[in-house]
Amino acid sequence: MGRLFGTDGVRGIANKELTCEIAMQLGRAIAMVIGRGRHNKYGTVVVGMDTRLSSGMLASAISAGFCSAGMDVINLGVVPTPAVAYLIGKYKAHAGIMISASHNPSEFNGIKVFSDSGMKLPDELEERVEELVLDTPERLKTAEPEQIGTITYSSDALKDYIAHLRSTVMYGFDGMEIAIDCANGSAAATARELFEGLGAKCHMLFCDPDGVNINENCGSTHMESLQKYVVEHGLFAGVAFDGDADRCLCVDEKGNIVDGDLIMAIIALDMKERGRLTNNALVGTIVTNFGLGKFCEENDIKFIRTKVGDRYVLEKMLLEDYYFGGEQSGHVIFRDFATTGDGELTAVQLLSVLRRKGISLSEAAKIMKQYPQITKNIRASHEQKLEFYTSDRVREILDEAKTTLGKTGRVVVRPSGTEPLIRIMAEGDDLALVENIVDGMARDITAALADAV
Repeated sequence: MGRLFGTDGVRGIANKELTCEIAMQLGRAIAMVIGRGRHNKYGTVVVGMDTRLSSGMLASAISAGFCSAGMDVINLGVVPTPAVAYLIGKYKAHAGIMISASHNPSEFNGIKVFSDSGMKLPDELEERVEELVLDTPERLKTAEPEQIGTITYSSDALKDYIAHLRSTVMYGFDGMEIAIDCANGSAAATARELFEGLGAKCHMLFCDPDGVNINENCGSTHMESLQKYVVEHGLFAGVAFDGDADRCLCVDEKGNIVDGDLIMAIIALDMKERGRLTNNALVGTIVTNFGLGKFCEENDIKFIRTKVGDRYVLEKMLLEDYYFGGEQSGHVIFRDFATTGDGELTAVQLLSVLRRKGISLSEAAKIMKQYPQITKNIRASHEQKLEFYTSDRVREILDEAKTTLGKTGRVVVRPSGTEPLIRIMAEGDDLALVENIVDGMARDITAALADAV
């Protein structure tokens, strides 16, 4: 697997790349790095998981690792990733673990690690964990027999998390009829109770997980079924989550996709109008649509870009005291309410804006022009990702594309931190030109990296 941590935790094919043995060692290493001494123990960790077939296996393995190191475990069961982040504080835990590979296919799984603050581990702590597991496993400690940790099971995790989300909105959704795509993932455990509890009439889609159908032609990465369903049934809107429900994308009543950039524009303007946009700023990423930056400029909102990944968005928010930001993919962070991206929180906040203003989602989305943006992924091994950073030919390809677009657009090319891919993106006023540039870069970069194995 190379080094363990990518941009969003540890990822790999379950039982092949991401094994029980690695999970158990990670439990011990994390306990050593971030555990807190308490009665000769390291403290308590909450562990949640999504609906993948392998999630229970990996949750059990990492829990065994924590217990063997002297850390107590509270098993949350199937919950969204942001529920783990929230419940760390609620249950006064010292760390949190989410077993999920988010939007990836079911054969993949992952381990996301949160500190006692409910935030993802900073790079330096991830590196210390990696060093223990990969470089000096002999240093991993196990507890004395009388100090072994225990596992308890929370029966209140879902109730506590849903109550928290409900507390963030002032108005109910009575009269709203919406479709909810749960991606056969974690949202299947929470979405119906949350949205119906707020008064919405819900059409539940893809909410019957069987361990292998998570994200399968559904959820925020496959919006076609939701788009069709909303239009055919004349609904107010549709919302779609990914496998662990930390992302949300929407569909308006006409079947148009409302992505994270549009969602942030709608909510940011509402927050500004109500005097709630702290420091008058919105934080996005390098792949945020050019149109959101223009929207912020037109509405006197400061716009800041970071590296891709909600952890980097949050780091910038914390560093400069901003309270709202996110990603085009639907990771949206409300620092007033959460320490990580939260799909269901995003959905209830957006619907609350629409209810308060008495407008449709399509009308709300008119406030921002989206520029044509094309993204293409090419397969890349670990070695090819490394070659990408050092290849003179790749640098020439990128420079040529940027020169062609000039000031009318942007080019962003980056190796994925969670998948064996290089992501190629370009945007600009001229769709045909953007498409040609992306196709050319994909072809030429693939050829340039062909010899790296």
